Amino acid sequence: MLLDDGPFFHGTTAALQPGDLLTAGFPSNYRPEILMNHVYFTALRDGAGLAAELAAELASGDAAPHVYRVEPTGEFEDDPNVTDKKFPGNPTRSYRTAHPLGIVEEVHDWTRLSPADLQTWRERLAGLRESRAEIIN
Repeated sequence: MLLDDGPFFHGTTAALQPGDLLTAGFPSNYRPEILMNHVYFTALRDGAGLAAELAAELASGDAAPHVYRVEPTGEFEDDPNVTDKKFPGNPTRSYRTAHPLGIVEEVHDWTRLSPADLQTWRERLAGLRESRAEIIN
């Protein structure tokens, strides 16, 4: 069953090139003590932008957010961290895969967070760190 036909996007702080592969097995942006079994992506460009902004907020140093158009190389499933747990169905069009994602190109026409929205997310992220929110891995 095809869940979505994309296009798909991934937000990160990593500087990548077309042809690079994103793979599982790296620390979570949100809980770095957890090695992730999946790579996460979305069919919403601005959803990937939000993920990139949050990754930059949580990174040490001057990490820059990047959004890439990606292609799954294998099967994928709805992201259980948001689907039905936080949002009935999958309105965020968020997915995860244990297979690599191929980088197609970097995209630049995504919506950046306003300073007020960024501050709101800083507060939410601080709350997540304190609560040790569960990640379904």
